[in-house]
Amino acid sequence: MMPIGELARKAGLASSAIRYYERRGLLPRPERRSGRRVYDESALARLAAIGFAQEAGFTLSEIEELASRFPTQRWRALAVRKLAEIEESAARLSVARAMLEGVLSCGCFDLEQCGRLVLERVRARRPPRPGREATSRSRLRGRERALAKGR
Repeated sequence: MMPIGELARKAGLASSAIRYYERRGLLPRPERRSGRRVYDESALARLAAIGFAQEAGFTLSEIEELASRFPTQRWRALAVRKLAEIEESAARLSVARAMLEGVLSCGCFDLEQCGRLVLERVRARRPPRPGREATSRSRLRGRERALAKGR
């Protein structure tokens, strides 16, 4: 059993964060000795799981739902939805990286020429996303037209 300060130190959190997680129901109410909170090792494991979920992009509300329904079909559905969000974010970051790499290596004389070159490179690197090919292509054509018109 450990006091809140020790748990906070081991978890790398402030004591106030631990109390906040208790209020939100993410941590069970701890035992009290002489009016002070004391925790067992399971609290540290739970805090590690919360931290992992936060690093994966889950909000505290989503973590509450995960914790209250673990492991059910709704939990799995939430995890699948979050995985799709992460994959979409990764795809956007990949495109942004390609664009920035293109800008840094283009050697163009004006912005319009650079924009066309970047678009070509992005198209060459971007894997099509299921169900979004037409939308992505039309969005790129719109950007190309805007670049060509000098917008």
